[in-house]
Amino acid sequence: MTVLQERFSFVECTAATDDDVRRCHSERLLDQVRTARGWIDGDTICTETSYEAALLAAGAAIEAVRRGGFALARPPGHHAERDRAMGFCLFDNIAIAARWAQAELGIERVAIVDWDVHHGNGTQDIVADDPSIFFASLHQWPLYPGTGGPYEQGETYLNLPLPPGTGDDGYLDVWTTVERAVLRFEPELVLVSAGFDAHAEDPLADMEVSADGFRELARLSAALAPRAAAVLEGGYNLRTLPDLVAAALDGFG
Repeated sequence: MTVLQERFSFVECTAATDDDVRRCHSERLLDQVRTARGWIDGDTICTETSYEAALLAAGAAIEAVRRGGFALARPPGHHAERDRAMGFCLFDNIAIAARWAQAELGIERVAIVDWDVHHGNGTQDIVADDPSIFFASLHQWPLYPGTGGPYEQGETYLNLPLPPGTGDDGYLDVWTTVERAVLRFEPELVLVSAGFDAHAEDPLADMEVSADGFRELARLSAALAPRAAAVLEGGYNLRTLPDLVAAALDGFG
């Protein structure tokens, strides 16, 4: 039994519908994920079960919004653009959940905060022109996918590229910028793209965030709006990931 199973309760989620996904993605992408077999880019693959898995992951994000919970699901989503799957991501789970909350719960203003170590290019691609959704991303720079640089800013999106080696204190130093921008937007719901690949022992990046750092990021994120939910993104050290998720869940409260 893992630390997560010992300390937290779980529910199984139903799959998102095609119409849920269409709020964020083109019909061409749905058809590709449904029918493709093999590699669709250098690190993203589709098999006979990928479409079902992607709908279940998006459904978990929706259920997290419904319950104010944490979607513990794969594949991740924040690199999936409106018309393109990439970076291990097939559908953009958090964007789908945000649009579901607006359509089904009547929520008007949603903030998405992404502290995965990689820039959430897919989420930005989908929501950047939507005045009802604010997107903020803290990420290592430079790093895959090469977007989210210091001059890539907009009316409803904020990118905070951080240098390799940034640890807990560095993240907290720039948090005031995130907080100021999100509170100015006055969201009714905050959704968190909770990636854990900024951890000191993650193999895919060079940041130095600790479990305590993720706990504090979660606590600060949850305080940004009356309602909050989170979706698992990256995190590639399977030994440390359960403890990091547990720390974040403590922070989300």
